[in-house]
Amino acid sequence: MTATDDRRTSTRVKTTKVLTPLVQESTPAIIARQLHEAIAGGDFPPGSQLTESGLAADLGVSRGPLREAMQRLTAEGLLVSYRNRGLFVVSMDDDEIRDMYVARTAVERAAIEQIIAHGPESAVEPMTAAVDAMRAHIDEPNSAEMAEADMEFHRTLVELAASTRLSRLHETILVETRMCLRAMRGTYASGKARIDEHQALVDAIADGDAAQADALMIEHMRDGLERLIGPGESASTA
Repeated sequence: MTATDDRRTSTRVKTTKVLTPLVQESTPAIIARQLHEAIAGGDFPPGSQLTESGLAADLGVSRGPLREAMQRLTAEGLLVSYRNRGLFVVSMDDDEIRDMYVARTAVERAAIEQIIAHGPESAVEPMTAAVDAMRAHIDEPNSAEMAEADMEFHRTLVELAASTRLSRLHETILVETRMCLRAMRGTYASGKARIDEHQALVDAIADGDAAQADALMIEHMRDGLERLIGPGESASTA
């Protein structure tokens, strides 16, 4: 074998795959995501009307993909259609907030169960990092930044369960939760107490203590619901 042959052979060595295929989103999916973010961020407050003509002009898209995106959000319950009136962002009354917390509690309890069942070791580091992100705002327990870090903790928790269905359900619930969190601001007297609740969850998961983690999640959700609709109204979340 010549030196040239050696060089050719060396170039055929199989390399480790380091890149993953790109996933191209459809236009309706992109529009739906932007609408999610706008509703969650308060750009479209609860009860506000969304018109196809206005949104199409703002987004620079045709009405076809926009209509499909709005149908997706209607199916998720974020938009509601009234005959002869149009589409509106859902308004969250006490019963709807209570029902949302029932669903959110169920999803996050299931996520904890999955994490512990499959071994919590790999979950501890990302969840600790999420708590540390909250800790950066310890002096501003009611700030928008703290609220966003709080939501990121819960998104991380559910993502670590590695269940596409739980994640899909949770994403819609988090949009509704963000809508509610604006009403919850000002109810936390201590940043440390808010952070300690989340750290206790991490500790219980790290210990593999499913019963303790489950009990802490139920109490955490009950506390959040009471901050929104008052004490004595949250028993159904358990």
